[in-house]
Amino acid sequence: MFGSLGFTELILILFIVLIIFGAGKLPQLGEGIGKAIKGFKKSVHEADQIEADALAAQEAAQQQTTAAPQPAIVAPTVQAATPVAQPVETVQSVSRG
Repeated sequence: MFGSLGFTELILILFIVLIIFGAGKLPQLGEGIGKAIKGFKKSVHEADQIEADALAAQEAAQQQTTAAPQPAIVAPTVQAATPVAQPVETVQSVSRG
């Protein structure tokens, strides 16, 4: 089950853990370990899902680029700047005399 660890070694390890943490902390310790394992499994599953979604998106993008023709690049037209005639205001000089 645990490789080279036998039943006696497991009992000895559990006894040492009981001495270190005490009987009152063992349920909290077990709960923390359980949450850690659950979180690890969830993150591994989500990583696989994200990877699968990325591959699907990449394939879809590749299919769109091969199926749709590329738009032609059109150079913008530049019109020559023509001077615009400005109205000339007449100024009358008023002389007072």
